[in-house]
Amino acid sequence: MAIIIKSSAEIELMRRAGRINALALEAMVRAVRPGVTTLELDRIAAEVIRAHGGRPAFLHYPNRNMPDRPYPATITASVNDELVHGIPSKRRLKNGDILSLDCGTVWQGFVGDSAVTVPVGRISARAARLIEVTRQALERAIAACRAGAHLGDVSATIQEWVESQGYQVVREYTGHGVGREMHEDPEIPNWGKRDRGPILRPGMTLALEPMVTVGAPILYVKPDGWTVATVDGQLCAHFEHTVAITDGEADILTL
Repeated sequence: MAIIIKSSAEIELMRRAGRINALALEAMVRAVRPGVTTLELDRIAAEVIRAHGGRPAFLHYPNRNMPDRPYPATITASVNDELVHGIPSKRRLKNGDILSLDCGTVWQGFVGDSAVTVPVGRISARAARLIEVTRQALERAIAACRAGAHLGDVSATIQEWVESQGYQVVREYTGHGVGREMHEDPEIPNWGKRDRGPILRPGMTLALEPMVTVGAPILYVKPDGWTVATVDGQLCAHFEHTVAITDGEADILTL
């Protein structure tokens, strides 16, 4: 494992990438409503990223299981039982859906990566609670990112909170280091034990992304080669921020 420590200048470039990414997510969230297609949301994100001089990080990203199917879009748009990597399409969102939007932006060679799960119209109390618990898992993970802590402390924080609320964490997909590459060391599981793993040091940059399921966290990949969904068809949610470890509180780079 080779965790890359970033300089203050590199972190500022990542902050710029992260801010553009946040603007793209914000523009998409404003447009979410029943009847809109996920392809329309993809176009919105692409326009924002390019208008600010960035480049979509996901577009043409290689598929390690299907080399002939690189990722074809700017964002991933995952609906209801779809956890991550949903490909935007002409599918129209419906009242009561929940939608996970994940987006990455490259600016001057550095990546900003973040995600949110949002309601479409009026959703059930059950779905709203899942979203809120997942969002709070991310907040708690960020708070646990302190220099001198172990990476396992962050993972355990996510798992303990999610399971205390009656949900499950996904084990097949993880958060990750991020910087010049979208996926760098270390992997950041959403489950683990405290006092284990690498020690967090100032200059590390991490993409934290709690992924939470209502039912069993057993997943499968749809025939498109990308979309990951729950086997039992139950709801799932996903949030993500890119952060930098500092001498104090973690610095959120994707605000």
